[in-house]
Amino acid sequence: MTQDDQTPRGQLTVRTIAMPADTNANGDIFGGWVLAQMDLAGGIAARERALGRVVTVALDAMQFIRPVHVGDVLCVYTRIEAVGRTSMKIPVEAWAQRFDRAATEKVTDAVFTFVAIDADGRPRPVRA
Repeated sequence: MTQDDQTPRGQLTVRTIAMPADTNANGDIFGGWVLAQMDLAGGIAARERALGRVVTVALDAMQFIRPVHVGDVLCVYTRIEAVGRTSMKIPVEAWAQRFDRAATEKVTDAVFTFVAIDADGRPRPVRA
């Protein structure tokens, strides 16, 4: 475990509890549910930075480090890494506050790319 895996980096953007309806047949939380929470958090950060509508256009590879269990609180952290003319790169980290013990563990991370769009869905400049 590296230093980066011991402390979340960025701003806490989304915090939600993992529920039984979000599980697979093994009783673990679906990876897609975790991904959706990360996309929501990245979208919040991107929208705040762009001062308007944004869309997700890409994310780099994700590797799940640990499972999320029912009752865990998923905490998603974001930070703006780079801003281009119309796009933003936002690293997103997911951490689980364990239901049954006082532990917080990194679950996964990825870098999401968002593009600011206008009312017609076309890319627009990100305001400085």
